[in-house]
Amino acid sequence: MKSVADLRQEYSRARLDEHDTLADPVAQFKLWFDQAVLAQAREANAMTVATVSRDGRPSARMMLLKGFESGQFVFYTNRESRKGHELAENSHVALVFYWSELERQVRVEGTVTPVSDAEADEYFRIRPRGSQLGAWASAQSTVLPSREELERRVAEVERRFGDGEVTRPPYWGGYALEPAMVEFWQGRPSRLHDRLRYTRAADGAWRRERLSP
Repeated sequence: MKSVADLRQEYSRARLDEHDTLADPVAQFKLWFDQAVLAQAREANAMTVATVSRDGRPSARMMLLKGFESGQFVFYTNRESRKGHELAENSHVALVFYWSELERQVRVEGTVTPVSDAEADEYFRIRPRGSQLGAWASAQSTVLPSREELERRVAEVERRFGDGEVTRPPYWGGYALEPAMVEFWQGRPSRLHDRLRYTRAADGAWRRERLSP
């Protein structure tokens, strides 16, 4: 068996040139996202979400992007979870998307604000019923004595709502990230990757520049 140090892969599918990218990084993200979907990337909207606590301790986890309209990246979670508390303490967030099928990565940095209750209600209504019930049953990030206890809570929530509509828990909602930096990474041979970074100026305009791999 190979050692971890010997595990490597050469990247040669594509290149990334400045003249081939759009002026708006969110529009460029949509282009790459659509290509990832067409390439049947597994869960193309999966992303790492990194948050930081008040005392500077970082944490990261995989989540699903649920929108990037109006130039913002939107995701939903339990606001009483660890990430929810950290977002309340420090609004600076980083996202990472990785599409191995296309040998591409996108990094996004910015600040988040909560989405409106109306927007959260609208998204919650289209979630699968099991996920709706789970949002009520799970006190996310808290210590759980057993799997059986979680299943007991789910059964209790099912009895409570019966065949009726499952409403959104008051502690469950969404966040919209306003990007300040977006970096597009295209794998290239010999680790000489293409990296294009967009940064937002004070006047709101985007500056695009190439970074060393």
